[in-house]
Amino acid sequence: MGSDRHFELQDAGAEELFGFIPGFNFRTDLALEAHEAITRTEELPGVEVEKDGDAEITINRVAITTPQAAARMGKEMGNYVTLEVPGLRKKNTALQDKVIRFFYKELRRIMNLNGSGHENVLVIGLGNWNVTPDALGPRVVRELFITRHVLELKPEILGEGYRPVCAVAPGVLGITGIETGEIIRGIVERVRPDIVVAIDALAARQMERLATTLQVADTGVVPGSGVGNRRLGINRQTMGVPVYAIGIPTVVDAITIAGNSMEELAEKMKRESPQGNAFANVVQRMNWGERKEVIREVLEPFTGGLIVTPKEVDVLIDDISLVIAASLDAAFHPKIAQEEEARGANLH
Repeated sequence: MGSDRHFELQDAGAEELFGFIPGFNFRTDLALEAHEAITRTEELPGVEVEKDGDAEITINRVAITTPQAAARMGKEMGNYVTLEVPGLRKKNTALQDKVIRFFYKELRRIMNLNGSGHENVLVIGLGNWNVTPDALGPRVVRELFITRHVLELKPEILGEGYRPVCAVAPGVLGITGIETGEIIRGIVERVRPDIVVAIDALAARQMERLATTLQVADTGVVPGSGVGNRRLGINRQTMGVPVYAIGIPTVVDAITIAGNSMEELAEKMKRESPQGNAFANVVQRMNWGERKEVIREVLEPFTGGLIVTPKEVDVLIDDISLVIAASLDAAFHPKIAQEEEARGANLH
C-alpha cells in the first residue's frame, strides 16, 4: 500500500489515497487488473501478456513497453509477473509448497539470479508493523534466511550455494519522521548491494484477489505516490541498482466496492427488465464523478477513506509471509533451491 500511506490516511480521501485510473471507478496496484479493466472495452497497444501455469496456479506475465501504455494503465514501464492462487487463503500446506516452487522460479528469472553468482541482496520490508494489513513487509523480513554477516565472518559455516542477504524493515514516516526512501538510500550507499528487493502490501480491485495473488515487478516502488507526494522513489534511478517490488493485495477501498456494486446491480436490473429500469438507467448515465459523490455521502463519517480487509487478515498475513520468505530464500540461495526441488520431487 506504500510505506507511508497510513500516515496520510487521516488527510486523504479514498480517491487521492488510491489514485484512481482515469475513466475507471477503482484503483489497483496489480498491473493485471488494470490491463483487464482497460481491455474489456478497448485495445491497449504497448502491453504484452503471457499466461502460464496449471489448474491451481495461473501465472500472468505483463510487459508494459511504451510510455503511452504506462500512462493509460497508471503503472511504470517494465515487467510484472502475477501468480493467481485462489486456494491460497485456505490452510493447504501442499498448495503453499507448490506456490513456493512456482514463485521462486519466477523471482529468479525476473531478477536474473539463475547463475550461482555471489550477488549481494538487500531486502526492504516496507509497511507499518503496527497495522496488520500493512505489516507484510516487516513480517517477511522476520522470516528470511539472513546470510550476509555469516558469509563475511564465518563462510565455512554455510559452505557453497548461498548469497549474501541482508534485510531491514525501516518503518513508516509517521513512526520514524524520516522519508522511507532516504533511509533506504543511506543503507544502499553503505551496504552497496547488487540488487534491492522491496516487499509491500497492495490494494486490489477485486475482493477474491486479497491474499491470493502475488506480484513481482522490476519497476521499484514509490512510497506515498498515491497521495501526490513528491517523495523519493525506491527504484533504479534513485538507488543506483536494480530494484524489484513484491506485493500481495491485503485491502480494497470502500469506494471501489461500492462503485462496482452499483454497476453490477444496474446491469442485473437491466438484464431482467428488457424495457429498462429507472434505477439502472440513472446509474449507467452517471459518470464516475457523480457516482463518487453519492458514495461519499454514505461514507461521510469516514471522510471517504474507509478501507476493507478480511477479518482473518492476521492469519493470512502470517501464512503469506512464510510463503514469500521461503520463495525468496530459494530464489537467492541455489542450495535451498536444490532442497526445495528435491522435496517437491518426493511429494510426487
